[in-house]
Amino acid sequence: NTLSGNRTLEPIVTPAGFRGELRPYQARGVGWLSFLEQWNLGACLADDMGLGKTIQLIAFLLHLQEQHSLEQPTLLVCPTSVLGNWEREVKKFGPSLKVLQHHGEGRPKGKDFAKAVQGKHLVITSYALVQRDLKDLQTVAWQGVVLDEAQNIKNPDAKQSQAVRQLEAQFRIALTGTPVENRLSELWSILDFLNPGYLGPKNFFQRRFATPIERYGDTASLQTLKSLVQPFILRRLKTDRDIIQDLPEKQEMAVFCGLSTEQASLYQHTVEQSLQDIENSDGIQRKGIILALLTKLKQICNHPNLFLKEAVDNGQSTGAFQSRSGKLKRLEEMVEELMAEGDRALIFTQFAEWGKLLQAHLERQMGREVLFLYGSTTKKQREEMVDRFQHDPQAPRLFILSLKAGGVGLNLTRANHVFHFDRWWNPAVENQATDRVFRIGQTRNVQVHKFVCSGTLEEKIHDLIESKKALAEQVVGAGENWLTELNTDQLRDLLLLDRSAIIGEE
Repeated sequence: NTLSGNRTLEPIVTPAGFRGELRPYQARGVGWLSFLEQWNLGACLADDMGLGKTIQLIAFLLHLQEQHSLEQPTLLVCPTSVLGNWEREVKKFGPSLKVLQHHGEGRPKGKDFAKAVQGKHLVITSYALVQRDLKDLQTVAWQGVVLDEAQNIKNPDAKQSQAVRQLEAQFRIALTGTPVENRLSELWSILDFLNPGYLGPKNFFQRRFATPIERYGDTASLQTLKSLVQPFILRRLKTDRDIIQDLPEKQEMAVFCGLSTEQASLYQHTVEQSLQDIENSDGIQRKGIILALLTKLKQICNHPNLFLKEAVDNGQSTGAFQSRSGKLKRLEEMVEELMAEGDRALIFTQFAEWGKLLQAHLERQMGREVLFLYGSTTKKQREEMVDRFQHDPQAPRLFILSLKAGGVGLNLTRANHVFHFDRWWNPAVENQATDRVFRIGQTRNVQVHKFVCSGTLEEKIHDLIESKKALAEQVVGAGENWLTELNTDQLRDLLLLDRSAIIGEE
């Protein structure tokens, strides 16, 4: 009865261990997850980007913990680029959950692995490692297996899709903002992971549903399929009237990204070299070296190519260019999702050089035009770009702006996402840029994504500013000069790299 929608699901009471507040639709989402879990049925939480799928999963685990039914560890599989983000969110919202990140060269294997997961509530690993460490993962009796960004298994024949299917668990959950990107076979793949065999074998599904619906527009088959999958997919959109009332008009979130191995070694080397020069200098010269160092480190965190000033190799594949930067990888994943939802975004950077590289890369990767406005754009071109982005139905949906040229004086309310790819360590400047979108004329909720490289000075300064948000303007002052006043020991603490932040090669 409940599955077919004849009985209402109860929203759960926010678990005592949850640090924060669940919005009403999130409490309903957790109630739905917990209902399906009672019947050992798999659930696909397919809420729009920014509606808090992560928070709902954490609250669900805390709910199980409160019921004393979280007896075995749950395995969470996600893209490498969000490993650190997950660990951080769990510690922030559900500190009573014991977490282990299974990743990196020193990760435990065999019996050591079985020992390491004992007593843990959540083990986080990446898609690539599930396939590689499958034998070890199969030795654990998992309570649940959760796939984040579950569109990663949309191809049922890919090795990682086959690997996750081979894991035994009492419940299975898939989190994705884009449950069906292009074809119905992707839906089959996710549902076959959640509830094996429910939609029949792949060739039967193709014959009974995919071909009649995709090729012949068969509405009866579509209705049947819809009624079969509806109970297991919960998808709420930012545009739903019920949901809009629950959301703040502007949601700000930090997006923590790991460094590639190349970025980490460049970062380490640059810091060591500069700290020596800083030791041996004083006054205005010392300030100059510090400011130059900050710029270099920001460039490394963006992409090695920007720092090394290499000529772009047009023969280099987009994948090879992307894999050199943790930030770029994460940006691409998020942009793909928002494009699939029909959204538009502004991407701010301080480096015009990086804007050019990013524009070329995204155009090649997405196969569509991307706008870029920077200091050398003429007034006429600028007006044309803004007008096109705001009013042309066919206009590009991504607009890159250099912070200096695009941070003030523009009205770009057609976008509902703002990315700060590299950070200007001054909240007032960032807010001014965000207000290109969040202003009169904006009819939708705006999501602001601030990129931060974990373990680097970006993260340490981010934490510093967040902890003093109210004081930030006074503490930080304008620009970045406040950083030059720190003594060498304070600087060293701020700059040293935390090795655990490297996502590196799988």
